[in-house]
Amino acid sequence: MNTITVPVLHNPNGGPSIFTDETYSLEDYNGLFISSRIEAQNFRHRMSQPGYFSTWHVAGDPTLIIIRSGILRVSLRDGSDQDFKAGDLFIARDYLKEGFSFDEKIHGHTAAVIGDIPLQAVHIKLEKR
Repeated sequence: MNTITVPVLHNPNGGPSIFTDETYSLEDYNGLFISSRIEAQNFRHRMSQPGYFSTWHVAGDPTLIIIRSGILRVSLRDGSDQDFKAGDLFIARDYLKEGFSFDEKIHGHTAAVIGDIPLQAVHIKLEKR
């Protein structure tokens, strides 16, 4: 069986944000390999200039982010970071569950546009939490 793996930014049990991989099965439809339908709420186009930087935050709702141009660097509390360039995608799912309050020393990630090319991306909201 064919599969596709997508990086997922999440915070298990309300703790620090981490990256893991999520694997989706792909079914063969006469040579076109496709996953089961995944519901989505809406999508938005995004553009950020080189030098853009966001402070520590969590995803508002689970969102699939597809990079069209530029490089987005996502940094985590443990000091690691991951760069996403044109053609890359990931799911931002590190939101706070009910009953949790944002702690600036524990939760979230930062995002920065690195290099000289503006970031263009598509944000697809997967669900309303």
